[in-house]
Amino acid sequence: MRYRITLLFAGLVSFLAMPAGAIEVERLFSPYQKLLDQHLIEHQPDDGGLVTAFNYDAALAHPDTDSLLDDQRKRLAKVDPSGLDDRNQAIAFWLNAYNFFMIDQILTERPDGELISSVWDYGGRVNPFTKNIFERPLFNVGGEDYSLDQMEKDILLGEEYGRKGWKEARVHFAVNCASVGCPPLRQQIYTADNLEQLLAENTRLAFNTPRHLEIAGSNLRLTELFDWYKADFEDEAGSVRAFVRKWADDEVAEAVSQTSAIEYIDYDWSLNRPGNFPELRR
Repeated sequence: MRYRITLLFAGLVSFLAMPAGAIEVERLFSPYQKLLDQHLIEHQPDDGGLVTAFNYDAALAHPDTDSLLDDQRKRLAKVDPSGLDDRNQAIAFWLNAYNFFMIDQILTERPDGELISSVWDYGGRVNPFTKNIFERPLFNVGGEDYSLDQMEKDILLGEEYGRKGWKEARVHFAVNCASVGCPPLRQQIYTADNLEQLLAENTRLAFNTPRHLEIAGSNLRLTELFDWYKADFEDEAGSVRAFVRKWADDEVAEAVSQTSAIEYIDYDWSLNRPGNFPELRR
């Protein structure tokens, strides 16, 4: 244990010694990457889509988890996000921050010592007098507390990134709300170099997963993300249907073009643990 702590401390000191403004996303998020390496399950079904689940029980039982979470929190609290002056680097940074903090929240806030069954257990829909987990400013980046909504809606999809030409609707297929209905969490962290590849891949794979897109006769059935964030998809591609056709593979795009109406698939807010995915119980 002493050896592990020494290594983590040495890594943190090395990271904090980086010049101001120099944010190396891979080094910054290396503790989070280790958590993904150890506990994320990726499964590609026969339909060509993608299903992923995080094994929270295994993470809680692992001796390294607490130190990895603590190390990652400290790194994010010390980093200066104003140094993010490159589009891909900035988007990758905030995607990783959002996804890490969501996992961190679930592992560290366990009512009565038990894992939640849904992120709404923290408040919101069940208890409308309590802010939901997306609205709470619990997550420290550069000495400032952010909410998950601020990271996603005010930064990644906000006006400043819009003015810069950095706003990217495919972000909706990269942030993960720790629910079965969410687009999959990926085992790789996002970096400036892999961002475009992963955003395109995530979106294409989601459109090959019935949980996110189905065609029933002349009806195009889509994840409710397209209902909630319709304006983002329309701003980018002109319409929801055009966005789907732009990023789907050829076969799906052609099938979509034959539909005449859009319906929305009920979002499954069950925690994205392995036992909640039928595909992983087979």
